[in-house]
Amino acid sequence: MSVTIGFVTAAEHIDRSHSWIWPEGYEAWFGTISSILIFALLIWKAGPFIKKGLAARTERVQTQLDAADNALVSAERDAATVRAAKGDIGSEREHLLAAADEQAAALVADGRGRLERDVAELRAKAATDIESAMGRTQDELRAEIARLSSAAAERVAVEALDDAAQQRLIESFIERVGASRGVNA
Repeated sequence: MSVTIGFVTAAEHIDRSHSWIWPEGYEAWFGTISSILIFALLIWKAGPFIKKGLAARTERVQTQLDAADNALVSAERDAATVRAAKGDIGSEREHLLAAADEQAAALVADGRGRLERDVAELRAKAATDIESAMGRTQDELRAEIARLSSAAAERVAVEALDDAAQQRLIESFIERVGASRGVNA
């Protein structure tokens, strides 16, 4: 069947629609009903799986968020510990330096004490050495003086005494020895 509109004749084709956007009436009804049935079937059969998958995903995301919150709290706690330790490091350093100063002062005092004792011992030893050397020197000097005076006395006696004076001395000595024997006997 053909229709003439003005100079153009248009033939009706059953494979063509009256609109390029909207289908024919019966196609719209069947398409709508079949779409509703397919969506209802998908919701009925696939819905629980989709719901379960979405719930699992939500739970997994929530677990990750909780883990991230726990990690954040742990990191903040660790950061606070590090900050506190950093403050403790300064005070610990000051404490160690003070202890080292005390030990150094004790070592210096101990060293000074030992040096003073050693010096005192050396002085005492030197004093005793000087005294013993003086004693030996005095003894040697006395012995030398005695030897020299004996030699000088002998020489003076020999030179000053004549034979008669020497004879008188010998006799006087013998008499004293004899007198002392008579008293003791």
